[in-house]
Amino acid sequence: MHILNTIGRGAVAAAMGVAFSVSAFAADITGAGATFPYAVYTKWAESYLAASGNKVNYQGIGSSGGVKQIKAKTVDFGGTDAPLKQEDLDAARLVQIPAVMGGVTIVMNVPGFASGTLKLDGPTAANIFRGAIIKWNDPAIAKLNPGAKLPNLAITVAHRSDGSGTTFAFTNYLVRQSADFKREVGAGNTVNWPSNAIGGKGNPGVAANVQKIKGVIGYVDIADAMKNRMKFIALKNKAGNFIVPSQQAVADAAAGANFKVKGMAPDLLDQAHRNAWPITTATYILAHEKGASAEKQKVLADFFKWSLNNGQKMAEELGFVPLPAGVAKMVEVEMQRVR
Repeated sequence: MHILNTIGRGAVAAAMGVAFSVSAFAADITGAGATFPYAVYTKWAESYLAASGNKVNYQGIGSSGGVKQIKAKTVDFGGTDAPLKQEDLDAARLVQIPAVMGGVTIVMNVPGFASGTLKLDGPTAANIFRGAIIKWNDPAIAKLNPGAKLPNLAITVAHRSDGSGTTFAFTNYLVRQSADFKREVGAGNTVNWPSNAIGGKGNPGVAANVQKIKGVIGYVDIADAMKNRMKFIALKNKAGNFIVPSQQAVADAAAGANFKVKGMAPDLLDQAHRNAWPITTATYILAHEKGASAEKQKVLADFFKWSLNNGQKMAEELGFVPLPAGVAKMVEVEMQRVR
């Protein structure tokens, strides 16, 4: 578990480019949840501390843990890659907003293959991750990679062992590709992985297993994959093109998304753009409409407004994809419900 622990209080914050005193409602804010946005939330918190003197602590414990903690009111905000349904938000009186976008990548450790040189389509990937394809030289993989010297090497599936929004997005993509995957493995924060699978805690845990075990295939977010210089699978998208994950491919997938839906959680999977990365997702913040402490609620709303206006470039440098400008303005409006 990673914990950002910053210190200090002080005088002036910049929110939407306007300076004002925050000393009247200075308070420490705590959050917990998805590991996917951990790097960007901690970077925002460090910069926000310098700008405002307010401290924000975020623990990367997985999306399921974040949802449980915000519902239990043990944190001021929760982080989840698996957005809550409107009825769940209404029942708990929660506000849900997207923070940044990213993609779930398929990564591998196959000797002799550089990043992006091994191709899969959705149905074949689903068959691998449900344990129906167990060797790298399987005819289904060979058909997608004509002329490639595929090794007679056993496939090991690396997956998240904790409740995970990354798993939620990835399995929801795979159930669309295969009725067999839907029946045998399913979709959700935790699922029934096959016997040739090995679990790891958080995206870093999956990345570590992929890097150290030959023949492994796994899934991690694009930011962790880039940071660890992992080898990507080229995945066939809805337009029929084999795409290597990139920030631009994620942005292209999200270009036509409708964030005006309730809960601000549009379907970003398997979009039709010719360059769209098929497993595109956003990560979300959960906050109570009315918290126990009005002072903390003010700082929480200010932190995310500040981050929207000052932190998107930081997010991009860390491998994330900023929200479109129009969506960022919608988020500002939605955050007015937090009080």
